Amino acid sequence: MKRDSSLKNSTAQSNFRALGTHIEIQIVAGGKKEKQKAQGALSELQNLYKKKQKIFDRFDPGSEISRCNQKLEIFQKASPDLLYLAQRALEYNRISQGLYDPRVIEILEKIGYDSDFRGKDFAAALLPEKFAAIEKPLTEELRVRGGEILFKRRMDFSGIAKGYITDRAAEFLKKRDLPNFLVDSGGDIFAAGKNEEGAKWRVEIEGIPKEKLLLEISGKGIATSGISRKKWEIGEKKFHHLVNPKNPNEFSYELRTVTVIEKNTENADGRAKVLVLLGKQKGLEFAKKEKIAAIFLDYKGNIFISPEAKKYISA
Repeated sequence: MKRDSSLKNSTAQSNFRALGTHIEIQIVAGGKKEKQKAQGALSELQNLYKKKQKIFDRFDPGSEISRCNQKLEIFQKASPDLLYLAQRALEYNRISQGLYDPRVIEILEKIGYDSDFRGKDFAAALLPEKFAAIEKPLTEELRVRGGEILFKRRMDFSGIAKGYITDRAAEFLKKRDLPNFLVDSGGDIFAAGKNEEGAKWRVEIEGIPKEKLLLEISGKGIATSGISRKKWEIGEKKFHHLVNPKNPNEFSYELRTVTVIEKNTENADGRAKVLVLLGKQKGLEFAKKEKIAAIFLDYKGNIFISPEAKKYISA
């Protein structure tokens, strides 16, 4: 997903790389004093992203989650960030009936995704054997107790961490009395207030021309999940990073992306991944039943919009 490129540059903006993706932050500010405050906030936000990355980066052996993954079967002290996302992972696992599962890290590594995707040579990976479905309840292998956490199997919360960190960046800007901004963490977006033209923020959806469909949002989070970017081959077998824990040997290519609009970016992030795994028909039914604002794009270029999402479509 990307910002509508027809808009002018923001008064203050920052572009940098973190969380394995491109981060873009725009702050609309009026007056010299507010502009200076916005520039200072942008510098602080880069440090915020770096600190959060040191918690959730599974490719960094020194990150907090890596340290927890190295010491299984015991309760360990954990940061509030890690404790929170562990609890959210349990909740997403529950509401998705097991489709969202942080334990798929073991499968991802065995199909070659064991380091940063950029520059990864998947051709050197060996074709894995068949995987067993993840059947044991997550509540038995991931536990939170006060300020401590226990992993019985290795975990990866990156599926919702980017959305969560985007929300923390948005919260930071609100507390700095900067009400008009857009935070874009590689397609996980939170937009607040108004853009430079004094209107709602206009956002494009990856893979869909803006002339065909454009979103208008304010005070909402957006996340797009899909397989258009992170897919690869080992031998003649095709893989992507969205593993179905109930059927880990089949990799669906029915949907290219699903975009969800929610009250915050973390919620949008978790729901979008589940809808991709459900597939077009079941995903649309689930979105309608749960009143999720979702936009589905299949590999034929067809667009399917849930009833709840229609109110965000730009006329």
